[in-house]
Amino acid sequence: MKKFFVSSIPFNKDIVTTAIESGAHAILVEKGMSSRVSELGVIDTIAPDGTIVMGKDIEFITISSKENEIEASKKDHNKLLVISTDDWTIIPLENLIAQRKNLIAEVTNSEEAKTALSVLEKGTDGILLKTQDLSEIKKVSQIISASTERFDLIEAKITAIKKLGMGDRVCIDTSTNLLPGEGMLIGNTSLGSFLVHSESIDNPYVEKRPFRVNAGGVHAYIKVPGDRTKYLSEIKSGDTAMAVKADGSSQEVIVGRTKLEKRPMMLIEATAKDKNISLILQNAETIRLVTKEGLPVSVVNLKEGDNVLAFVEESGRHFGIKIKEHIVEE
Repeated sequence: MKKFFVSSIPFNKDIVTTAIESGAHAILVEKGMSSRVSELGVIDTIAPDGTIVMGKDIEFITISSKENEIEASKKDHNKLLVISTDDWTIIPLENLIAQRKNLIAEVTNSEEAKTALSVLEKGTDGILLKTQDLSEIKKVSQIISASTERFDLIEAKITAIKKLGMGDRVCIDTSTNLLPGEGMLIGNTSLGSFLVHSESIDNPYVEKRPFRVNAGGVHAYIKVPGDRTKYLSEIKSGDTAMAVKADGSSQEVIVGRTKLEKRPMMLIEATAKDKNISLILQNAETIRLVTKEGLPVSVVNLKEGDNVLAFVEESGRHFGIKIKEHIVEE
């Protein structure tokens, strides 16, 4: 998740209000002004002398020479480091992005923000916007929203479909209406996941619920922001998850609630990139996977040899974080 901070020094009520309404993660204020911000909405505040925001310490550095760049590269990589300079042509941003993580670039407009967030394809981990132009805050908010993760989805060939007994199934209801062709990445293992379609399709059995993904068994992994996974059993109200489209683009969505119910289950197995992947889903017509054309296909209509979209990566997660370790998941 790219971080979006807005400066309100000196304090400006309109700047703070617009930042909150635009989904900013924190406001930079002068010492003693946090209470003024809290009167306008619930949002983190940052003091120039350092504080904790989004669970991390934050530090500021101004770069005007190669020596400053070297100093920045050596600072604690677990801290958010806000870097500023009068001229980015002096110190190319690429240098710092290649050398460290948790990098926040101070920018003055949406064009600078777009550049910072896309340098070396990876971009900085966020931006601090310093502007008095309310429209620029809104523009940067849109850029942040569009800069979420992309997933290299590929076709997986169905190799087996097995009816199972009853199991605990999790539905994820979000605060966003998902579109046809959009769903979530769910898998039995961290090795591979299927794009499970939202309930955004009309059917004769129940009313469509475009905010819902009937995700699978409680044990399954789901993709969440920050290249992480969680068990479906861990997802709760207020969490964020990744909603993914057939073209691999994604957006972060807020979980409104989850529903755990006993339902008849089925096992879907497939191969992708010579790897075996699988998922246990509810055995029902309304549960769908997605074709490469972005079309939903009901699991009850799947047959061996069919192709559906999947995401495959190296196996191995520890508390949802990708690790390099010899792990076999079956």
